[in-house]
Amino acid sequence: MHALVVRATIHNADRTREVLNSQVLPQASGAPGFKAGYWTWPTGEGELNVLAMIIFDSEENARAAGDRVSANFSQLENRDDITLDGVEVREVVASA
Repeated sequence: MHALVVRATIHNADRTREVLNSQVLPQASGAPGFKAGYWTWPTGEGELNVLAMIIFDSEENARAAGDRVSANFSQLENRDDITLDGVEVREVVASA
């Protein structure tokens, strides 16, 4: 298994939560090889640092999903509610 790790900075939590639930979650869960996904951010006020980990059955599927994430963010350049900070694929070496 491989994980797609996405880091972003959220500038508008309400708008981002809306897009996450209406668009991102359905797209991610429908992606080839999708196993599980977790989107996290700290509690508190102001800008939020987001960490998402989406688990796939193979490195190939995780990398393809990462390419889609990067492409989707590049189409959203005019949005001011989220900034993509990084996308990487990691091997899942253990789970419990």
